[in-house]
Amino acid sequence: MSRGLVLSGEHALFSAAAGLTPADVTVRWTASMGVRRPSGISCTVPTRPTSAATPGNTALVHAEAAYRQAVRAAADHACARAAARIVGAEVASTSRRVRALRRHWIPRPQEALAHVDLAPEQSEHEDSVRRRWAAQVLKGMERQTERDGPSEDRSARR
Repeated sequence: MSRGLVLSGEHALFSAAAGLTPADVTVRWTASMGVRRPSGISCTVPTRPTSAATPGNTALVHAEAAYRQAVRAAADHACARAAARIVGAEVASTSRRVRALRRHWIPRPQEALAHVDLAPEQSEHEDSVRRRWAAQVLKGMERQTERDGPSEDRSARR
C-alpha cells in the first residue's frame, strides 16, 4: 500500500477504491457441551467490478490482493479468538461452580450421612447402658430383699 501511495499518490488510492463494495462476513454458531460459540465463518470479499477503475500501478493491485487475504485471515482469527474466549469463560465459571460444590454443598450431605450412620450405634450404646443400669438396680433390689429377709417376717418383728 505504501509503495502504491508513493508511486501514484492518494488520489490513485481513492480512485482505485471507488466502486468497491465491503466484504461480507457471516459467522456460523454451534453449541457443544452446552456452550454456544462461533464455529466458523463465511467471508466473501467481492472482486473488482468491471465498471470500477483499475488501480494506477501494480503496487496497488498487489496491495488489493494482500488485503483480501488479510480480511479473510482477520475474520478467521476473530472467530477462533471469540470461540476461545467464550469457552475459556465457561471453563472458569464451571471451575468456580465445582469448587463451590466441593467446599460447601457436598460436605453438608456427607455430614448428615455420617450423623445418620452414627445414630444406630449411639442408640445401641444407650440401650446397653440402660440394660446395665436396669440389671444393677434389679441386682441391688435382690440383695436388699435377701438382707431384709422375707417381707412377712419384717412385719412380724415390729
